[in-house]
Amino acid sequence: MIRQNGKHLLFALGLGFGSLTTQPALAFNDPDWPCVQRKVVQLSIGQMWTAPLPPEGASWRDDADIARLAPLLAARRTTLEEAETMIAEFAEGADRDARLTLLFDGIFSIIERDRRRLIDGITRYALKQRALSEKIDADQAEVAALKEETAEDDFDALDKLEEREDQLVWDTRIYQDRNKSLTYVCESPVLLEKRAFALAQLIQAQLKS
Repeated sequence: MIRQNGKHLLFALGLGFGSLTTQPALAFNDPDWPCVQRKVVQLSIGQMWTAPLPPEGASWRDDADIARLAPLLAARRTTLEEAETMIAEFAEGADRDARLTLLFDGIFSIIERDRRRLIDGITRYALKQRALSEKIDADQAEVAALKEETAEDDFDALDKLEEREDQLVWDTRIYQDRNKSLTYVCESPVLLEKRAFALAQLIQAQLKS
């Protein structure tokens, strides 16, 4: 019967009418952090840049060439091979070391900004998943109770029950689809961190001192 399809599909999704729990929070410093990777809110430029830092007050945005190049190098669509060529060409200009240092300062600032936005987005994502999980748990309990109370010849009530089951199946699919994409989402801040480190190595290789 059609009215059994929702129930059967729920079991096929591995849920039945039992409890649907959220993913465990694996960050030691944030119970809402859903990723395997430890949550590090802010990176330090000193973690990847071993050369002297720009003098206080110097801004990479004040150099038109650096302001143009830094976003290109920070963007993941630019391959590291392309970045290496761009950096080498840039290093042929005057004030080589000072400008290369400012260039990485700009790259780091852009990557760190984007990375922090991703981390904030992941936290919001996890909170939405938790809220949806709690809704599914409550709806499962309510549907189970309705099934016990609804008479087999009460067709209006059975139709409403079927609608509730269909909505439960839909919410469950959304929850599971989002969980599948969470692995990729969680890797994004790590990929940005790795890119910053790789670009630091490429730029420092061009320094004279």
